[in-house]
Amino acid sequence: MSSGLYEKLIGKGWLVSHEETSVPEGLGEGIFVVLKPEQVPMISYPYEWCFSQLKDAAQLTLAVQELALMHGMTLKDANAYNMQFLRGQPVLIDTLSFEKREEGEPWVAYRQFCQHALAPLAVMARTHVSLGRLSREFLDGIPLEVAAKILPWGTRFNLGLFTHIHLHARQQRRHGMQPESRAAKPKISELGMRGIIDSLRSTVRKLEYRPDNTEWGDYYENTNYTDDAFAAKSRLVSTMIKAVAPDLVWDVGANEGVFSRLAVEQGIETVSFDIDPAAVEKNYRHMKAKKETTLLPLVLDVTNPSPGLGWAGEERSTIESRGPADLVMALALVHHLAISNNVPLSMLADYFAKLGRNLMVEFVPKSDSQVVHLLRSRQDIFPDYHLAGFEAAFAAKFELIEKVAVTGSDRTILRFKTRS
Repeated sequence: MSSGLYEKLIGKGWLVSHEETSVPEGLGEGIFVVLKPEQVPMISYPYEWCFSQLKDAAQLTLAVQELALMHGMTLKDANAYNMQFLRGQPVLIDTLSFEKREEGEPWVAYRQFCQHALAPLAVMARTHVSLGRLSREFLDGIPLEVAAKILPWGTRFNLGLFTHIHLHARQQRRHGMQPESRAAKPKISELGMRGIIDSLRSTVRKLEYRPDNTEWGDYYENTNYTDDAFAAKSRLVSTMIKAVAPDLVWDVGANEGVFSRLAVEQGIETVSFDIDPAAVEKNYRHMKAKKETTLLPLVLDVTNPSPGLGWAGEERSTIESRGPADLVMALALVHHLAISNNVPLSMLADYFAKLGRNLMVEFVPKSDSQVVHLLRSRQDIFPDYHLAGFEAAFAAKFELIEKVAVTGSDRTILRFKTRS
């Protein structure tokens, strides 16, 4: 605070603001101050981010470290979990990540940055974007030795990747993972520190991902909706959102977020989930281009959602424990879960009831060309998959509020309220 760094970070929107509050009675001895930070509407994790979200968070980490150096401070943590998304951009949420920098002190968070940011970005860009999910397995970032083995041989001829991943991994093998004492570390000048930051920044900036050639990346180009039916569905969804008047919407199976934006247009905080990293990437890039501040695109496989991870399974929360949302939208999703993934309709109802207080579902019948396509390659073992069977399965958990056929299609949109 006294260095002026906090004021600069807040002015740039790079750190969540906080208020100092009095120490509550009975909290315990030794409490110096209690900080009340600005609340983030939805906590998310690096393994749920698309490539560009992680890249933006990495670039912000380096920018924060550079600004800290200008104020005689340094980031002692470069943990990707210290970053969240607020008002459409990454923001640091760990106010206590800073300490005074001693003259000649190296950046103690350098290895952490390479494992949490650079290594995942490199394997996503140079091997396959789905490998970003490795962050779910390695909560302290992808080990550099693992990243070095995954990356193509040619990355050794990239100066930045060779220095910060391949050579870094070799040094870790030689010296072990345990950090040396600060006294034993070589001294580094502030100019040298800035050189490292510039090298990392350049390496991160040059890593690119093109979101194409995935299963759902061009979903809207192949939908069987006519223009009139699509417009009718949009009007219906927008009207139902307005009727619920939610503060938080979760759009599950949102693809590129076309219908998520019907909530965004009403000023509602909206999380836009999809299994396809290419679709989420396109969604995020569109969000940035339009400067949308209430949308958060995330990668999520509903059939294998984010579990509780870390110590006692509680450091990183499940999706459902981060809810419930005021409204969950599941548009053109149920047939994929029920038919492609064999999830019984009653189990779908149970899970959706955990996610939100209200539910909007698009039911796609067997007569629809999308379901016909799904059933071409498998036996129809779904005798209860029809509108009446769907309503019956959901009746145990939900009260049906309204049911409207989508003009120009065989589909129906139903709005439910969770039974208390």
